[in-house]
Amino acid sequence: MDEVRRTKQRKAARLLRSGASVTIESVAERAGVAPATVSRALNHPHKVAPETLARVNQAIAQTGYLPNLVAGGLASSRSRLFAAVVPSIANLVYAETIQSFTRRVREKGYQVVLGESGYDSQTEEDVVTALLGRRPDAIFLIGINHSLECRRKLLAAKIPVAETWDITPTPLDVVVGYDHDKVGEAVAEYLLGRGHRAFACVAASDARALKRQAAFAAEIVRRGGGEVLLETTLPGSSLEWGRQRMAALIEERGFTKGAVFCSSDFLALGVLVEAQARGLSVPGDVAVMGFGDLDFAAHTHPAMTTVKIDRTLMGATAADALLARVVDQPWPESVVDLGFSIVARATA
Repeated sequence: MDEVRRTKQRKAARLLRSGASVTIESVAERAGVAPATVSRALNHPHKVAPETLARVNQAIAQTGYLPNLVAGGLASSRSRLFAAVVPSIANLVYAETIQSFTRRVREKGYQVVLGESGYDSQTEEDVVTALLGRRPDAIFLIGINHSLECRRKLLAAKIPVAETWDITPTPLDVVVGYDHDKVGEAVAEYLLGRGHRAFACVAASDARALKRQAAFAAEIVRRGGGEVLLETTLPGSSLEWGRQRMAALIEERGFTKGAVFCSSDFLALGVLVEAQARGLSVPGDVAVMGFGDLDFAAHTHPAMTTVKIDRTLMGATAADALLARVVDQPWPESVVDLGFSIVARATA
């Protein structure tokens, strides 16, 4: 019997050296057991004799075998996998949300696979298609603006979906976020209330940032504040782009007195640095207001006035909604508006 086992082990070793993919059968041959025993050791180890379990585990370690979780998930209707799609992994404003989301679902035994859309609807559709092919139990998305085909695929998948960083009365499933129009309006009211009479807005050219910019400009006009000078950058944000747009405001539009609202704290930091580099005082000549309340905002000089979004709560709430929905437990709200707050500091 030992000679038969050794023969099987030698055959399994030759298979590994040949470069062929490792299967449950090759693991079984190396361990000298039936494939069904390997499957039982993986799924119900308490039902396998300790000596046999040790041999199977050793064979798995030696071969590097990975069980086909997709096939197993299809059989059990659970993959224990959540998918998440973000516009950019480089944009820190999304990091806390994703970290909070991931921590929450891992506590319940799920793992998260992450995809990047690059602020492009077609890329988002391609990423969502690829992720759905892995049969996730649920999917987390940044934003509510998806292509028609992407929406169709998400609905056809019949899995829980959490859209975040926005609000809509008609979510695909659950939406957790805040109202961008209200942010723009609230910032306009705040800056007008501080006595400013000239205004500019520097925004990234993604749907959410442009929505805040449009609402801000419209509210300024509605309240008699005059035309708002609008500057846009590529999607995303950086200190460099903020400096460039502030330079354009000064050189091309003669903007040296007033308030500048930015669609991110990074852009606001660039505006602040450029204004100071050109000898303008902040907030004496130019008031600067950011968005996001990133960690550095309280430590700029002067400290940055900004709009605070509870990014950690957003991730945790989206996770809780999906965790409830994936096991058919009730989730009371399809629309969760977390709101926002203005953090008044020295720059505005």
